[in-house]
Amino acid sequence: MSNFNQFKTIYFEECNELLAVIEENLSEIKNGDQSEDRIHAVFRAIHSIKGGAGSFSFTALIEFAHLFETVLDAFRNHRLIMTEEFCEILLRSNDVLSDLVQSASAESDDVPLQLPGIREKLKAMNVASNGGDAVVLEKKTVAVKEEKSTDRKAYTAFRITFKPKPGLMKSGNEPKFIIDELKSLAVINDESAFVIQANLDDLPELHALDVAVCYMWWIIDLKTESAVQRVTDSFEFVDDECDIAIDVLEEVEEIPATVAPSPVQKIETVIVPKESIKDQKTKPQEEVAHSIRVELDRIDRMVNTVGEMVIKQAMLLDKAQALTNDASNTINKDLQDLTQHMRDLQEYVMAIRAQPVKTVFTRMPRLVRELSLELNKEIRIETFGENTEIDKTVIERLGEPLTHMIRNAIDHGIEKTEDRIAHGKTAYGTIRLSAEHKSGRILIEIADDGHGINRARVLQKAIAQGLVSADNTLSGEEIDNLIFLPGFSTAETVTNISGRGVGMDVVKKSIQSLGGRISIASSEGKGCRFTLTLPLTLAVLDGMIVSAGAELYIVPLVNIIESIRPNRSQISKLVGCHDILNLRNKTIPLVYLYEIFNIPNALHDPCDGIVMIVESEGGELIGLVVDELHKQQQVVIKSIEENYDPIPGISGATILGNGNVSMILDVTSLTTLGQSINDIRSSKGMHELKEER
Repeated sequence: MSNFNQFKTIYFEECNELLAVIEENLSEIKNGDQSEDRIHAVFRAIHSIKGGAGSFSFTALIEFAHLFETVLDAFRNHRLIMTEEFCEILLRSNDVLSDLVQSASAESDDVPLQLPGIREKLKAMNVASNGGDAVVLEKKTVAVKEEKSTDRKAYTAFRITFKPKPGLMKSGNEPKFIIDELKSLAVINDESAFVIQANLDDLPELHALDVAVCYMWWIIDLKTESAVQRVTDSFEFVDDECDIAIDVLEEVEEIPATVAPSPVQKIETVIVPKESIKDQKTKPQEEVAHSIRVELDRIDRMVNTVGEMVIKQAMLLDKAQALTNDASNTINKDLQDLTQHMRDLQEYVMAIRAQPVKTVFTRMPRLVRELSLELNKEIRIETFGENTEIDKTVIERLGEPLTHMIRNAIDHGIEKTEDRIAHGKTAYGTIRLSAEHKSGRILIEIADDGHGINRARVLQKAIAQGLVSADNTLSGEEIDNLIFLPGFSTAETVTNISGRGVGMDVVKKSIQSLGGRISIASSEGKGCRFTLTLPLTLAVLDGMIVSAGAELYIVPLVNIIESIRPNRSQISKLVGCHDILNLRNKTIPLVYLYEIFNIPNALHDPCDGIVMIVESEGGELIGLVVDELHKQQQVVIKSIEENYDPIPGISGATILGNGNVSMILDVTSLTTLGQSINDIRSSKGMHELKEER
């Protein structure tokens, strides 16, 4: 990759981050947080996108970003007052900005459909902010800050010497945009408010001209109502690449607007070196975290290499433990130390891939806002735990299922305002999106306070669509889970939101492909809650090595509650039912690992083997019967689906210290498989009882 293309790649990566910053801060502003810090953050992000675009001559992107930035500056200087309608226009402007970035990235000349309309609205806002007539935007009048007086103005006259260094334009900065920004600060309706003189003394002969070098410099007389800080801010991104002097010529508190301005007289000179500009714009704040940008492919290769090192370390440890001479003690001790260092290294490497779920959560308020307007519902969204970190691969694949579930909650779950009021609820519905770490996994909840799942209607639809038999007797939870069946939908008509039978089954498959689970808790008339349980990483896990017959398996530690060797009095073998473990006044169904995978020469009696009490993602407890526990070990996860096919009861594979492949058990799937086997055993048992009778 050439340096130029590499710089482009870095620029577009930064643009994606900056667009997310704009979206997040505008959403917070719309929700009521109209602090100056929010507006400044949006302004800086747009300014950074524009500055980088100049390096690659993305003309359309530069022009729109400049207009967008100018309007934001009006809010920064309180010439416009932020309203809900304005904020909506700014959010739409960010959509256009994002589309222009995507077009630039794809080297396409496509123009976003919204561009002409949004551009006109921004121009109208800009005119109003400069004292022009108020204009109508989306049937709302522009709110302009009230002037101190209708016929009197206050201003400061500056003389600015702007002398770029030769390499200014090579860094992607364009003097024209800085000059345009200064011009936008000038007092309205005063021809003498902005006067610029170009100095051409350094301009070489034509044959010696380098088009990438800036030879000109300028003297600018500016009359503005803005403070000196605002003027120096115009040079915020170029102060290292130019010499700047700002002279205060005159300060006028009030003069009649009908009186001609007196000649400008120099009353005070303030030379502002670039160091001072930096000091003025830098405010006390939290220490900035230093970081570097690394290609994801490099991190992936490093993760894979560390995984292979972990496998080799386990092999060495197994071989060292088999030694019988005196040297084995020393070798084992050193290898134990190496094991700890490898674990630390692996955790550090995996932490590099970790990202906060905030990158996904920040997209959802916009989705809620747009769909609620489309469906004429009043809905709010609350987010919690946005800084919870999870593997980048999981983050990248989490957006689509979350979007499906929130669309489902808005369309099917939350009632219209009049219906909510009629049932004694608040006029607005609430969607709660949260994330937290729990037992080595991440839990994401999407809850709403709507009417919950209408089980009678769901069952009726499922029967009508031929998804279940009419003579089936289903529990409430089983009916709830019908919404995950492929092709299922309760929508009466097909719209651009729902009704095509593509939705919750896609969600379930997406979550399962990440090694996670999804569960539902619904209360009719009160709301519904979906819980996603996901692994923190797709690369490693801590597990317990167990055996059944000659086979070794890995049970994830996060699922293990305890392990016991039961006595005869604790086991109940019931004809026509599954075997039961009685443990501290609890009855726990037993699942035999040898039955699940048809393992020969395994122990059949739980009293001769070990019963592991494990918990599925839904909170169900089962007693997993195995022959023996071997040891706890951190293992590197290898995908079964990518190399073979999905296997019920298996979530992945790993390579043990002896070089053999071992399967990683999926406890939740084992619970279902065990129930199926017990149902078969129960049917056979009842049949045998009938024959005996």
